[in-house]
Amino acid sequence: MVLLGLIVLVLSGCGTNVANPTPIGPDATGIWDKYFVYPLSWLIKESSMILGGSYGLGILVATIIIRLITLPLMVKQIKSSKMMQAIQPELTKIREKHKNDPQKAQQETMQLFQKNGVNPLAGCLPMFVQMPILIAFYHAIVRTPEIKAHSFLWLELGLKDPYYILPILAAITTYFQQKMMGSMTSANNPQMQMLTVMMPLMILAIAVTLPSALSLYWVYGNCFTIVQSYFLYRDRTPKVGPKEGTAK
Repeated sequence: MVLLGLIVLVLSGCGTNVANPTPIGPDATGIWDKYFVYPLSWLIKESSMILGGSYGLGILVATIIIRLITLPLMVKQIKSSKMMQAIQPELTKIREKHKNDPQKAQQETMQLFQKNGVNPLAGCLPMFVQMPILIAFYHAIVRTPEIKAHSFLWLELGLKDPYYILPILAAITTYFQQKMMGSMTSANNPQMQMLTVMMPLMILAIAVTLPSALSLYWVYGNCFTIVQSYFLYRDRTPKVGPKEGTAK
């Protein structure tokens, strides 16, 4: 939730940071412009040229490439969440056993994590990576005149969606993405259930204030993640401990 709050604060402030944007080009200097913003701008433009000049489809190609690059982090997150699901019965026993001693419960929980190679922060890694990508994507859009002025479907990519269709789609696809991941890992986890509701609302709040191209990127990314999660979560849940469990 803290990370989501940071995303809201950073992205909501993007409009003031680039109120008078400087166009980005191959002569970009500085680590941020040269290695983040310009490569994204170049990737979207080149992809759109291959696809008949459609920057909306260029954003789709860029989204797929970015998600493929970050796929190892997603796999790591999924492995960790699967193992977290496998040790849920043990976690429940620890909580019940030490319900009056939170410190002892925390110690045994960490020991259980270490024993099974679970990193409770692994699920945050994709979000840590996505935040700078989102910010770079925003800058690439508003600082590339060709993208900013392009029309795609009913959208002006550099402007907000006048009908709020895309922000709503971003929220809906975020909901289904969270719902799928929650049902496949820790469906009874109250924190996950709260996140399933809160995250789409926060995405909606962000998307209605930002250029349509960013919402388009989010919708594409959510759809990609939903399909990706379906295939990655099909593997059986790992067994707890090095010698526990037998195949059914």
